[in-house]
Amino acid sequence: MLNSEIPYLTAELPGIGGKLRVEIDDFIVEEIPAYAPCGAGEHTFFGVEKRDISTLALIQQLAQALGIAEREISSAGLKDARAVARQTLCVQWIPPEKILALTLDKARILWAKRHTNKLRSGHLRGNRFTLRIRDVHPDAAARTAAIAAQLLARGVPNGYGRQRFGNRGNNHEMGLLLLRNDRAALRAHGIHHLSYKMRQFLISAVQSALFNTVLAARIRRGLLDDVLPGDVARKEETGGIFIVEDADVERPRVKAWEISATGPIYGYKMLVAQAEAGVLEAAILAEAGIAPVDFRPFQAKGSRRPLRYYPEGLAWQMEGTNVLTLSFFAPKGAYATLLLRELMKTDAVLDEEDEADDDT
Repeated sequence: MLNSEIPYLTAELPGIGGKLRVEIDDFIVEEIPAYAPCGAGEHTFFGVEKRDISTLALIQQLAQALGIAEREISSAGLKDARAVARQTLCVQWIPPEKILALTLDKARILWAKRHTNKLRSGHLRGNRFTLRIRDVHPDAAARTAAIAAQLLARGVPNGYGRQRFGNRGNNHEMGLLLLRNDRAALRAHGIHHLSYKMRQFLISAVQSALFNTVLAARIRRGLLDDVLPGDVARKEETGGIFIVEDADVERPRVKAWEISATGPIYGYKMLVAQAEAGVLEAAILAEAGIAPVDFRPFQAKGSRRPLRYYPEGLAWQMEGTNVLTLSFFAPKGAYATLLLRELMKTDAVLDEEDEADDDT
């Protein structure tokens, strides 16, 4: 059975504890776009600020106000409901002035501007978070400094949070049965028919759990901020990838945050690691009882995902004696959850919206 849990990178350092989302303003997330609208074109990009409402509920409200179908409104990602969230949405053939004139419940339009192409899922650089953690340990400032120093030097584990695996935490197990074509076992779990969307969702959960398994193995071996011979490494500045031939040559670049090792989002066309790294990744897939070809019927090509991310602009301050305010930028596809669990030393930190990504 797959284990989607990830060990703490900073296990030897005590956490600050605390509570999140006590109030709506305790969680602020701002989407950072990949590009700005140019001012001309048939599409209208518009910024919204929403409070205590999900992105999907907001889109439903917008569609009703504009008299269009919900599918005609696109977003780069989903943003948490119980939060103050600023993000960009897009609609076609509706002028900016009509968008700016809208009055919304639990949201407001910040700006609107034309562009030449549709805004699609993943068209963002990342998200900037400002979070208030209440009832923290009296020594929270010193504890935060110690943990932050390690995360800035080594990176935040770029794993998948619990939300990827469903309310029962077993989506990946159902997906594994699907990959194995074990219909009897699926029926035993009450699953008799799956829509195309649900099938793809369960397969994505398997890929995520397998990635977490590789990530966990690397953390336990002290290899989050290191490379093995045969690793598929990613250049931090350009996103280009290459196979590591001489690990000793590349290690200084890892420490300098020029490159990072990637882990597998397994699929039938994934770029495979070689040598020692390849042996590790192949063994984890074999232990799950599946092979790359098993992903083909689900059109899951696979990809590579960085094993770590850099918490750009990480900063914190105390408000009084027991409230800590934390801010940082996380690249697209990365979870704030994984940084918070290192800091707070608890897995039940928050339920982020599970944004679509390009992993499959």
